Amino acid sequence: MQFSDASALRLYKQTLQDFGLYPGMEMTRQEWENLNASHSQMSAKMRAVRIVSATSISRRELEHRLVQKGEDPDSAKNAVNWMTELKLLDDENTAQQIVASCIAKGYGVARAKQALYEKRIPKEYWQNVLADYPDQSEYIAKFLREHLPEEADAKAAKKVIDALIRRGHSYGAIRRMMDREDVLEEEYG
Repeated sequence: MQFSDASALRLYKQTLQDFGLYPGMEMTRQEWENLNASHSQMSAKMRAVRIVSATSISRRELEHRLVQKGEDPDSAKNAVNWMTELKLLDDENTAQQIVASCIAKGYGVARAKQALYEKRIPKEYWQNVLADYPDQSEYIAKFLREHLPEEADAKAAKKVIDALIRRGHSYGAIRRMMDREDVLEEEYG
């Protein structure tokens, strides 16, 4: 919609209908402010719908992304609340999905915690979703068998250890699996 001062505002059809807008319509300052506020709310809601339909996301992450994309902070907060009321946002369910993905990739608990932190999942959900985190010993052993050459030296072992640590496994668990798999008799990194 274009205004007499040459400014333009892209409005959703619903906003046009809600305000009964038509070409040549005169608006008071209060009507203009109400239109802008409604436009901001609708814009944040529609952007929130697009983001949520593309990925699992937490409430805080969605609000952050909306503001980052240029939405008004109050409109972003209202859009997040609206999505929550519609039961389209559920932080606990998102946390479960993130942890399930980490388990499927063979990540350790530390990497799962990092993923939860990165997705801005509130810590109140961490304990529940991490409580049944499976033992990753077999994954570590498989990784060692696949990535360590038959005649591994300390340098090769350190490289594999570092890769497993980046995947969120503890050095102690890695070391136990290396001992069990009889990798390197000498002391290593």
